[in-house]
Amino acid sequence: MDWMAWTLPTALFFAAIALLLAGMTMWELHSPGAERKGFLPIDTTRGDRLFIGLLGSAYLHLLVVGVTDWSVWIASLLSLLWLFAVMRWG
Repeated sequence: MDWMAWTLPTALFFAAIALLLAGMTMWELHSPGAERKGFLPIDTTRGDRLFIGLLGSAYLHLLVVGVTDWSVWIASLLSLLWLFAVMRWG
């Protein structure tokens, strides 16, 4: 049976997601957030925006890698910028 190869970048990626989720949980427990309306067409909480931002970042990353010949680092940067924009202004 073949197992997934846990390379350093893969492990760091999943560790960063886990830390982000743990940090958001602690933040929500310490200071509960309220729903607000930003540029997204629905009222969202911090957790909603994190989920939408992560999902959108994944699709954006796949789109850039699949449709352009840009470096994967550019795709990663664009994805992080999207996540930041959704968390800040979404």
